[in-house]
Amino acid sequence: MTNKMESIQQIIRSEIANGLIKPGQKLASIRKQSERFDCSLNTIIRVYQELERQYLIYSRPKSGYFVVAKEALLPLLQTKRIDFTSAAPDPASIPQTDFRQCLNKAMELFESSIFTYPDPQGLLSLRQEIVKLFQQQQVFPSAQQVFIFSGAQQALHLLAGMPFPNGKTNILVEQPTYWGMLAALKTQRQTVIGIERTPDGIDWVTLERYFQSNMIKFFYTIPRFHNPLGTSYTAEDKQRLIELAKANDVYIVEDDYLADLETNSKADPIHAYNGASHVIYLRSFSKVMLPGLRLAAAAVPTSLIPSLQWHKHAADLSTSVLSQGVLEIYMKSGMYAHHAKQMKSLYNHRIKHLREISQRLLSKEYLYTIHSCGGLFTSIHLPDFIHTEDLVKRLENRGVDVFATDNQFLPSFPKLNLLRLSIMRTDEQDIEEGMRIIAEELERVQYTSSSPKPFFRL
Repeated sequence: MTNKMESIQQIIRSEIANGLIKPGQKLASIRKQSERFDCSLNTIIRVYQELERQYLIYSRPKSGYFVVAKEALLPLLQTKRIDFTSAAPDPASIPQTDFRQCLNKAMELFESSIFTYPDPQGLLSLRQEIVKLFQQQQVFPSAQQVFIFSGAQQALHLLAGMPFPNGKTNILVEQPTYWGMLAALKTQRQTVIGIERTPDGIDWVTLERYFQSNMIKFFYTIPRFHNPLGTSYTAEDKQRLIELAKANDVYIVEDDYLADLETNSKADPIHAYNGASHVIYLRSFSKVMLPGLRLAAAAVPTSLIPSLQWHKHAADLSTSVLSQGVLEIYMKSGMYAHHAKQMKSLYNHRIKHLREISQRLLSKEYLYTIHSCGGLFTSIHLPDFIHTEDLVKRLENRGVDVFATDNQFLPSFPKLNLLRLSIMRTDEQDIEEGMRIIAEELERVQYTSSSPKPFFRL
């Protein structure tokens, strides 16, 4: 079947799945469909014959083609799900046997601590291991400056609500940004200001003005493999950012949640650019290990330690000893480094494949951050005339799950019409099939819209 025929077939199939053509309803005539899709009568005849072979439609002599009954359609329209939404690791990629061994060992080694309330800042032995891990990223805290949290979400929640030594109260965030940070800020009822981040970076003039005039307590940023954009700051950007922060006494909360996936050995975090006095360096372990362990770690400036200790203790008394023990054993045994290396290779291969397929199937103007390298996420920019919710629903009906980024913007900030794509639970076949379906649905919008812009390269 040619690409043109397959595209037309999938569009009609999608219309049936979405209920635009009801069971028992007559399909448009062969002539009308040939005019609609700008193709020959023979092409439509072959498309209808193929749909008939799939038992989705049937013909009545001298009457045309009709959709079969709903009960017969359901199993035929069900498809394998292609998950471009998930931000959690594929269970198949996690060495669960290794974790069970570490859990059993943790029960043995930390038995006495399980029956007490340990240091709310985290087990000292684990913090010492975290220091070694951070040093690999050119971040050099003392163990006293390291905090262990019950997931990065807890860290963000506490930092959003606690006072900072600069005495300022407002918080600046990139737009778009991680939805969990926006949720934490909303629950804390903080005054939040947004600043646009594009594939080209950030508006430095606006950033400096905000730093100088808006009483910014801290600036929350994801400099590496941004969520949802997938882009990273350059070395020059990081240097400039820390200089502005120190000059204006603004703290930076650096969410380096994908440091383990970096393929460029020279890509250091902001903290490494002489930022120890004004950077809270935050690392999560959810993307490489089990999210259910609920663990994250941060290196904080000395000036923040007393206040953060009090707020952490008030929040949960202490982070799970068992989870901390599992992570410590996993790191000390070398399992963590080995597994992180495997995950880096796996995810890097997938994101490269997504980029190659997307560049082949989609027009350039819609490849918002497809050109970026590494990480887990990339994004597609849709024109304003496309109703994102409708497109997401159509893709869902065809077995493709995508993530609209509306909740990654502040309510008051102008939203971009973006779809975020994740490769965490896809393989090469999923990526190729999923992007083909996305391209076909975009083509369908072109057919039904007055816009002349091309979406799909046939």
